Amino acid sequence: IMLTLCLTFLLLACQAARYDLSLNHRKTYEYTYEGEVKFGLGKPNRAKSGARIKCNIKISGESPQAFILQVSDVTFAELNGISGKSDFNQSPKLTQRLAAQLAKPFKFEHSNGHVRQIQAAPDVSETTVNIVRGILSFFHATVKTSPTVYELEEAGIHGMCQSNYATEINKQTNNMNITQVVDIDNCRMKAAMQNGMASAVLDKDSKQRGESVISTVQYLYTIQPTEEGGIVKSAYGLEQQHFSPFNVKHKKASACFTCKPANVGQLQNRGDLVYKLVNSDVNIPLVMQDLAEPKAKAVRMIKQLAEDHKNQINRETTEDTLKVYQLLRMLQDRDLDEMWVELARNDEHRRFFLDMIVEINDDRVLKFLKKRFQAKDVSANEAVQALLIAMNHLQPRAELVEKAKEIMNMEFIKSNLHMWPAAVFSFGSLVYKYCAYHSPCPQSAVQPLLDLANEGLRNRNETEMVIALRALGNAGHPGSIKTIANFLPGVAANPVDVSCRVQSAAVQALRLTARRNPHNVQEIALKVFLQKNCAPETSMLAIMVMFNTKPSAALVSTLTAHLEREKDIHLASFAYSYLENIARSKTPDNHYLSIYCSLAVKSLAAKFGRLSYNSRSLQVDMFDDDLLMGTSASINVLGGPTSVLPTEIMSKNKYFAIGRIMRLMEFGIRAESLKQLFGPSIPGFKGDFSSSDFQAIYNVLKNWESLPNDKPIMSAYSRSSGQEIFFVNIKKDLLEYIKAAVSPSAPKGTPVWAAIELLQKGFSWHWTKPLLSIEARLLQATTLGLPVEIAKYYQTVTGITMNAKAAINPPQTQRLGDLLNADISLESEGVMGFTKDFWIFHGINTELFQCGSELKSKAPVELPFKLSAKLNVGKKLLELDIPACKKEFELISVSSNVYAVSRNIGDPESPKRTPMIPDESNSQQQPTPNNWHRKANMCAKSSIYGVGVCVDYEIRRQYFNNEYPLYSILGFTQAAIRVVPAEATKPVEKIHLEVNGNPTSHPMTIRHLYETMRRISKVFEDFCNVTSSSPLLVFYHLKFSRSHVATAPQPVVSIKAIAMSGNQNLEGFDVTLYNPSEGDTLKAQMIVSHVGDAANWKMCVDASAQSPAQSSAKISWGAQCKPYEISVTAAAAQSSASRPTLEAKVQWANVPEEMANYCSSMERYIPGMALLSGFNQTWESNANQEVSASIVSASSDSIDITIKLPKYTVFRQAVPLPFSSTSFREENAERNGQA
Repeated sequence: IMLTLCLTFLLLACQAARYDLSLNHRKTYEYTYEGEVKFGLGKPNRAKSGARIKCNIKISGESPQAFILQVSDVTFAELNGISGKSDFNQSPKLTQRLAAQLAKPFKFEHSNGHVRQIQAAPDVSETTVNIVRGILSFFHATVKTSPTVYELEEAGIHGMCQSNYATEINKQTNNMNITQVVDIDNCRMKAAMQNGMASAVLDKDSKQRGESVISTVQYLYTIQPTEEGGIVKSAYGLEQQHFSPFNVKHKKASACFTCKPANVGQLQNRGDLVYKLVNSDVNIPLVMQDLAEPKAKAVRMIKQLAEDHKNQINRETTEDTLKVYQLLRMLQDRDLDEMWVELARNDEHRRFFLDMIVEINDDRVLKFLKKRFQAKDVSANEAVQALLIAMNHLQPRAELVEKAKEIMNMEFIKSNLHMWPAAVFSFGSLVYKYCAYHSPCPQSAVQPLLDLANEGLRNRNETEMVIALRALGNAGHPGSIKTIANFLPGVAANPVDVSCRVQSAAVQALRLTARRNPHNVQEIALKVFLQKNCAPETSMLAIMVMFNTKPSAALVSTLTAHLEREKDIHLASFAYSYLENIARSKTPDNHYLSIYCSLAVKSLAAKFGRLSYNSRSLQVDMFDDDLLMGTSASINVLGGPTSVLPTEIMSKNKYFAIGRIMRLMEFGIRAESLKQLFGPSIPGFKGDFSSSDFQAIYNVLKNWESLPNDKPIMSAYSRSSGQEIFFVNIKKDLLEYIKAAVSPSAPKGTPVWAAIELLQKGFSWHWTKPLLSIEARLLQATTLGLPVEIAKYYQTVTGITMNAKAAINPPQTQRLGDLLNADISLESEGVMGFTKDFWIFHGINTELFQCGSELKSKAPVELPFKLSAKLNVGKKLLELDIPACKKEFELISVSSNVYAVSRNIGDPESPKRTPMIPDESNSQQQPTPNNWHRKANMCAKSSIYGVGVCVDYEIRRQYFNNEYPLYSILGFTQAAIRVVPAEATKPVEKIHLEVNGNPTSHPMTIRHLYETMRRISKVFEDFCNVTSSSPLLVFYHLKFSRSHVATAPQPVVSIKAIAMSGNQNLEGFDVTLYNPSEGDTLKAQMIVSHVGDAANWKMCVDASAQSPAQSSAKISWGAQCKPYEISVTAAAAQSSASRPTLEAKVQWANVPEEMANYCSSMERYIPGMALLSGFNQTWESNANQEVSASIVSASSDSIDITIKLPKYTVFRQAVPLPFSSTSFREENAERNGQA
């Protein structure tokens, strides 16, 4: 009964006092507000950064639903330093700037516990209004007394998101405590923006294995009930974001946002409580600078960059390009035109300006380029480069798609054979990005490409059809399927007869649409595959496209059933190998598909498991769940029965990270009319790729002039991020042009002659190119009303400087063939290199301030050169003289570190940057636990050449076990390869390199004669001193030596590397290669000799191959190739079970002590490495001074491996192969048998 009375009392109390959130317009509410954000790892002795805003707020009523918010006593403070040792420090300049904005009144509507329209003065920035939204979000909640746990979707500062509420009434105070959790990872309409990742396919299967970003938001309210409604007595907000480039189920970087809120004039409506995104393109997260007078600053910086990189890349200033991009994004159309007038007159300034203006990424760059194309004041080369990058970096907006159509249709673009495909492909890429962010994607976006394809079909213009279809492939628009189907056999309602190359382009045009409309693409691909009158290569492409759609188990089973009845052995071979690859795949996107394909492979293995045709697919991939990273590489060879030459070869690479699939570079080459030359077999081709095989191929290629003039001989393409950027048809007229240009009978006036004459006059050339390859950004709202951003930037600045001058002797040459017997000398010097900068930023980014964690990596590469060259083609002689190394230079280096960063507009030139893991190497304090520091310097120096190469590195890490794998990148990393001068035994003036392809044609030098006679004298004991012999005797010795040399193997090529020391004796090395082959036995010999005073060190290498299945080699070195020796043998055979076997053996009689010690130390690691690789081990005594390995074919896609060492044996059975064992030679033999 007492329980009932208690409940009745509480119920009556609730009826008298309401908890639903409300504001009384007749009252004034005052609160103290504190908003704080921190970025770091939450571990001791690690750096963190943050920001804090404190203020007092007062809310007064204007009407029952209209209220005025006034903010006063604003302070802004920054945090940047080591956790526990640093605190927030006030920033007076930014405080003053922020207070001036917040001091202006803000008006908002409040009804039923929800904040609606917000109004502010027109000159108040959107960033300031967003901060106000963060304050007002604490007066925005749905309060219910029953039930006590409820969920609903409501609009808040993060967007339209799901909220989960839990309420509890404090019996002592009668206040209601409310916990609100907002699911901001799955908002229906999220206040967020993402760009730069359209070409990186979102992979749901990867996300199931782990996330790289996880966010949580929680509000805690204490509501005091009144008769008029609940009043917020106190409120607390906590938002956490965990980010890692890897899997956040392990350790991650985190951000923590906390908030505690303890006559108006003409105002402007600024929208509801939902966070409004500010112009993010200008707010580059790695840059903070004064943006006043942007044009003048941009001009000045472009000129400075051109000067800095004039001779070589200045690694210290490559990051300034980001500042220029930011300034350019501030400019208007007129500013860009004025900059062009000022900068176009100087080649260096002009090039930098054209390379950087493309990063404006909106309609301003299109307008600028359109003016240039109309005025024709840029070259075709400049236009192609600018257009290609500008179109691919444009924002995906509808108005920009429309403006890009105008560019594509300009006469200036259509008039150039290279610009037009570039413009069409780039437009297709823009449509793809636009459709990635707008679904459904309007048909009008892709209509110009559809019109182009249809026009090409009507006019029977094959080139136009192929270009249009490839552009449609870039666009990946679902609305293009119907048009593409018109070019495919068995699919179109009204079939049209088109060539196989057009069919190939049409099938590939579906590659990106496969993800967006998998059902329709599957239907089309299956129809193409089932067409028996279709070329096998087209059916193979259809299979590839079908699997891009990630087909169901039922569809894979359907395909398998048809393959079981497939009679085309080439198609079956490709399909089976393709299924095998997917069955072995470890990447998440193929997780379920690999199961389906495994069943298919088992069903088809008996019939197709041992096919040896060259129409095949090969794929190798890997994926790590901890890192959430992986990679995949594949090559597909497509062919048919009509030609031994593959019709098409395609390679592609993919990279898996942060739940996305990034397509890297793809390359493809297609044999068009070239296939006609080869036919079904190559006469005289055995398949062992001996010299006779190459001669057989050459004999076929000699007939290329018989090919038709109107058809391409071959074509090639390349793709980046899944987008085709390059396509070329190689036609017969191009080969004829090249043949005429390089023909020995070519007269003066040809392009080759023009280049030679330029070299004779001497020329200087300099080229630089900045390129922002990646600008990927994710921004989303936070409880504070500040945007948290994850951004990745990757850029390269490349430069080449070269000076060269050539001389020809005799100078009077009339035809190109005269140069074959002329002495050509060349003097050149210069430097080539590049610097790559990479950043990852996680933090708050506004135009007022930035704070967060930043990974910064830099990798400069620089190769200075100065050399003198002499060339005689007829004599097959090349000589190079390289000056001695007098000055140290860095060839390549890599450095990276992670920092806690703080920047603010009050003091933009003084950013705060603290390494996330402090450097304690020079500290007097006790080292922090879990520190890991490695530093090394290794040099290899040559006292002969006076030069050395040094490798040094330093790595600092601080980690905890549960932080793997994040700790592997957190910390300082520095590695470099340097070329350094070394102390030489004799002063070195230069290093002389000589390559002689006809060593026997040169007369014997005096020194060689002396050496020959000295050696012969040892054979005859009565000749004590050759030099004192009579002239007749000397002649006799020379005659004897020549007869002796005539019976010895003839040298094929001789290579010398000699240190020149003025008049002193030469020193260096001589390498001579011999070909003593006899009959069917192939032999090769190499002798490396030390040249110098009393030098007798030599290395002798003898290799032989009795057959393709058996080979051996012997290496001996030391004084006169003694006493050290190692021999290697390898042979293919059949095991006792008639399984193919490969056996290899390494034996040694005597090796240097240092080598023996090194091998012994390495041997200790083999058992552990073998165990990690899945090998078993037995301890047993095997042959001493011998290591042998045996590889036995266990099945078509696995092998057994056994490795025997002197003291133990390691073995593993059924090691899977990434491909099935096949033999191209067997296939060619089959083809010859069928021919």
